[in-house]
Amino acid sequence: MAGFRVQSLLLTGSDQGIGLGLVQRFLELPQPPPLIFATCHHPDGPEGQALKEMAACCSSASDLVLLQLDVTDPHSIEEAVRKVEERTAGCGLNLLINNAALTCNTSLESETAQSMEAAYTTNTIGPLLVCQAFLPLLQRAAWRSFQGGMSCSKAAIVNISSSYGSLSCCADSWEWKQDVSYRCSKAALNMLTKCQSLAYGPFWGILCVAVNPEGVKTHVGAEQDTLSIEASTGGIVQVLSGLSAKDSGTFLDWRGQTVPW
Repeated sequence: MAGFRVQSLLLTGSDQGIGLGLVQRFLELPQPPPLIFATCHHPDGPEGQALKEMAACCSSASDLVLLQLDVTDPHSIEEAVRKVEERTAGCGLNLLINNAALTCNTSLESETAQSMEAAYTTNTIGPLLVCQAFLPLLQRAAWRSFQGGMSCSKAAIVNISSSYGSLSCCADSWEWKQDVSYRCSKAALNMLTKCQSLAYGPFWGILCVAVNPEGVKTHVGAEQDTLSIEASTGGIVQVLSGLSAKDSGTFLDWRGQTVPW
């Protein structure tokens, strides 16, 4: 990973769990991104405290910028785009990581239209709107890059998905946790990733991939959560450092192994 060099990245849902862990892992790189945009609903509130502490400890090699971003609010997305465009000064955005997610912890019997709508709005529609809004900045980064092919250093969209969105793996965890709305929204996110790879890859050279961080020990806490955030996020950054055109449109886990659709 010594040669992994991303000039700018934006991460949604970065105030806790996988998002916060990814921010930390990028800051720990031998060559951390000069610009990291860490976004969450309320960066000035208590939930943004950990990010503020990270920002205060940043070396001169990296600038951690905290931004307000609600992936369900088009106006919030537009404002974030405006601020990122100002800070990147015409260079575009190299890496967009859609991590913000909502789980409703429902069963098939308790699932409602409201919980299904909430899950889709955050987990599928949110990444769609964020990618659409930031696409011009990703295109600019790809156009300005001297690199051939595709990579996360050039221009990439990474959608943090889940094995719960895999049709093939559905039965593996069904008895433990149904969460139908979450499963359906993540399956839809996987399809969105595939569509993005077909639309943004051939002409613009923007790499698009879905990544499964696996069940990790987060603030939620669960019996099946066995992988540490440090291990998962460290693995994800390692995987991102080696992605190329052959990986665009795929579904990978934190170790770089293919997850069945």
